[in-house]
Amino acid sequence: MKAVMTSGWGLSAKLVVEDRKAPARLGTNDVLVQVHAASVNPKDWKLNYHLAVLATPLFIKKISPIFGDDLSGTVIAIGSNVTDFAIGDAVYGMDMRLRTASLAEQTRISQRRIAKKPAKLSFAQAAAMPLAALTALQGLRKGKTKPGSSVLIIGASGGVGCFAVQIAKAMGAHVTGVCSNRNSEFVLSLGADAVIDYTQGDYRQQVRPFDLVFDVTSYETPLTCSKLMAKNGYFISTGGDGASMFGTPFYRLLGKNAGTVVVESYREDLEELAALVESGKLTPIIDSQFPLSESEQAYARSRTGRSRGKVVINIIGDA
Repeated sequence: MKAVMTSGWGLSAKLVVEDRKAPARLGTNDVLVQVHAASVNPKDWKLNYHLAVLATPLFIKKISPIFGDDLSGTVIAIGSNVTDFAIGDAVYGMDMRLRTASLAEQTRISQRRIAKKPAKLSFAQAAAMPLAALTALQGLRKGKTKPGSSVLIIGASGGVGCFAVQIAKAMGAHVTGVCSNRNSEFVLSLGADAVIDYTQGDYRQQVRPFDLVFDVTSYETPLTCSKLMAKNGYFISTGGDGASMFGTPFYRLLGKNAGTVVVESYREDLEELAALVESGKLTPIIDSQFPLSESEQAYARSRTGRSRGKVVINIIGDA
């Protein structure tokens, strides 16, 4: 099968597509998926890419693929304990534990980490959802979002932000998105009640406090956003930056309502997201699509930080 792996070292390392053996064995709770599409998340190039390069033994130039969390595809084999899925089912999901390795024509994944693909979505749209939408859903829950909550989403036009705006509105919140002026109309079209243009000065000192400050850029902390938080408000971060990753738990020790999303792939959450899609309250936003052979370019697009929504990689042409 075709799969993405690294070739070369350090800054010269590239993502390449090579022939690899298909997964030979399934666990009793695993399914084998013919992957139609996958998507790129910032974690992929912030962490996984560098891990792949560092893990390459000195005497081996190419290693087995560890790239790709999100997937959508068709079940082509099932383990002996799998009862909720059958061969031919269209599914979507991810596994953060042992690496989904979804940038490959086939991959195995636990039945607990997938759900039936929403019928109204293409495979490409479904592949755009798992990590980003689950992060948004679980972050909003962690921030105690409920009907009437005032929610500020920092990074509202990005991969997680697009989902966070829509899910927060579905929860009944009043949503304000932080983005650049060029993305203001886009964020409003997602359902935001208001937008703040971060290029027009330090908004953190100027706007009213919120019940939840949800920073999906990972660059803020409860300290930098202290004036944005209501008296009993929450600060939730996706934790992708060092200051946020280590600073947020520290502030929680000081009694602040602060937390970091450690996203998990649960079938129940994937099914909840699918229900929001089917009801018309949630739509994946795709910034751009690339074939598997252009995975390097897909990663480069994600690195720009300018994408509106998700970057998708199509493994099968009709995804």
